Amino acid sequence: MPNLLKLSRLIDRLNAAVGRWMAWLVLAAVLISAGNAVVRKLFNSSSNAFLEIQWYLFAAVFLLVAGDTLRRQAHVRIDVLSARLSRRTQAWIDICGVLLFLLPLVVMVISLSWPIVARAYATGEMSSNAGGLIRWPVLALLPLGFALLGLQGLSELIKRVAWLRGLIADPATGQQVAMAGEDTR
Repeated sequence: MPNLLKLSRLIDRLNAAVGRWMAWLVLAAVLISAGNAVVRKLFNSSSNAFLEIQWYLFAAVFLLVAGDTLRRQAHVRIDVLSARLSRRTQAWIDICGVLLFLLPLVVMVISLSWPIVARAYATGEMSSNAGGLIRWPVLALLPLGFALLGLQGLSELIKRVAWLRGLIADPATGQQVAMAGEDTR
């Protein structure tokens, strides 16, 4: 179990870092959007590439922070029901949810989207809009985002099992995962 907890911490650090970097993409999207609006109003000109890069950035932010959202326990839950249950029951619900729903969904999305990414890359697929961008980078965000989400699901599974075994503090409280006596810095 100690090695699995180390893996869990590594996954948590990866998704936390991705989450921090994605915040910069929000700023980039805002600046591109504002710049495009100014150019369009002042010079009566615009570029489809600017419009497309905005939705590429939105897709990147939305898809790549899903794992960090799960790590921070900021995803949608039905708290009205789960708040009435014991913490142990909630942990078992989390375990079943990851095993029966999250991980199978992740595998399905990655297996269905990867061939589309590969085909777009191989054919050099471009946007049908004049001045549009290549498509494979934005298409690649889908399997990448779901891979990060799947890894975080694995991390959450490890933490719930470790908590049920009494090895770590309750992961749902947001405390850092640590083995007994281990420095968490």
